[in-house]
Amino acid sequence: MQNNDTNTSETEKDIVINRELNIWEALIPIFALVGMLFYNVTFVFGDDALSGSNQFILLLGAAVAAIVGFFNKVSYKKMMEEVAKNIQSTTGALLILLMVGALSGTWLISGIIPTMIYYGLQLLNPTIFLAASVIICAIISIATGSSWTTSATVGIALIGIGETLGISLGMTAGAVISGAYFGDKMSPLSDTTNLAPAMAGGELFSHIKYMTLTTIPTIIVTLIIFVIIGLNLDTSGVPDIADKLTAIANAFTITPWLFIVPVIVIGLIIKKTSPLIALLAGTLLGGITAIIAQPDIVVSIAGAESFTFNSAYKGVMTAITVASSVTTTSAELNDLFTSGGMNGMLGTIWLIICAMVFGGVMDAIGALARISQALLNLFDSVFGLFASTVCTCLALNATASDQYLAIVVPGRMFAKAYRDKGLAPENLSRTLEDSGTVTSVLIPYNTCGAYQSGVLGVPVADYALYAFFNWLSPFTTLLFAALSIKIKQLTAKQP
Repeated sequence: MQNNDTNTSETEKDIVINRELNIWEALIPIFALVGMLFYNVTFVFGDDALSGSNQFILLLGAAVAAIVGFFNKVSYKKMMEEVAKNIQSTTGALLILLMVGALSGTWLISGIIPTMIYYGLQLLNPTIFLAASVIICAIISIATGSSWTTSATVGIALIGIGETLGISLGMTAGAVISGAYFGDKMSPLSDTTNLAPAMAGGELFSHIKYMTLTTIPTIIVTLIIFVIIGLNLDTSGVPDIADKLTAIANAFTITPWLFIVPVIVIGLIIKKTSPLIALLAGTLLGGITAIIAQPDIVVSIAGAESFTFNSAYKGVMTAITVASSVTTTSAELNDLFTSGGMNGMLGTIWLIICAMVFGGVMDAIGALARISQALLNLFDSVFGLFASTVCTCLALNATASDQYLAIVVPGRMFAKAYRDKGLAPENLSRTLEDSGTVTSVLIPYNTCGAYQSGVLGVPVADYALYAFFNWLSPFTTLLFAALSIKIKQLTAKQP
């Protein structure tokens, strides 16, 4: 990930060429990695695979690559040098992830995130319930950076409301998932949104801005479809969200003035301020806002009895660094009002570091260069390169059963191929999200599909058709590539 204040970018490294390595030897570590991940996720750990086992599988994949390297006379020292360069190139991404965790903590206890949810819930209307569900889940997912949390909280509530209105559970679940994954994909708080540019060698906010080109048209089409469906449905009853609004209002001080902090952060981003500076400013402003607007919550987080300088300091620092939560009278909302702080981002950081070890060894033995060259020979056109990326992401979602690996592995494999075509890293990072992040929920045995169907109580087969945003996204990115719409080229300043 490139920032003004980070070290040498991944895109500035030379990919190692090993002429003794053939394509099948280069693919051995990939096949081994996918096989181990498939077994690990599908038959053993399931949803819990990201707690550490998948990370270790990446290290085992690196070990397989190292063995291939030893047979091709690549030294251990050379491998470690490439691993070190790889990890160094992600310094900016890792720091941003930590700052994202800090920001989410202060925005929770300050009431900024709850205020977004409070006003989002009021968008409900029986006639346009499905479209409103998309918007609500999108707002909440952008605010929290988590499609899983959105579905497990507000999503469950919307499923219940839809059922009382006589709307198909599959339709409601499709609307919930469409909105949740739109927000997850576009939120700077999302781990996948940080992971994709880190793998492609891009920069977070440039990645988000570039994603709007395909994501906004896709969500607009999704909303239009749901509006048409909603206008042709017979609904009964009125959605009751009074208890949830009351629970939020009783737990937090809700006021539109809290939106000042997000507006300031957005302004800094528009002004092309360094992401780290913008996120740090948002974190500090969130902490100050929490002290002013939610002093009781700050005291509670600190575990103190009265509001003092020490208790205010401890409460804000706790929210920034470790897990914190605010309890309301609504059990459905309590999981939503929880933040892991900087500590909550360590799992993703661990994943990135292990991915960089695997990528570094693959780079050192010349496997990435060999695979990239084969792909360039196989897909000579720009559209072919985009299409091969989409297919690889879909294949990994279906075999490795995990959206993170559907971003990590293709990101490392295709980075050089995109640069050789003169394409900016945003092209790759956007394609990774358009095809890797959002389609994972459409596969029943993928961690995302299994989680969402279990939480919402709706089989994947029932909601997959109605998750319009998720299956339209890869088609949109391919359409843009085929028509050469806004395909960003490398500039003179980019390697």
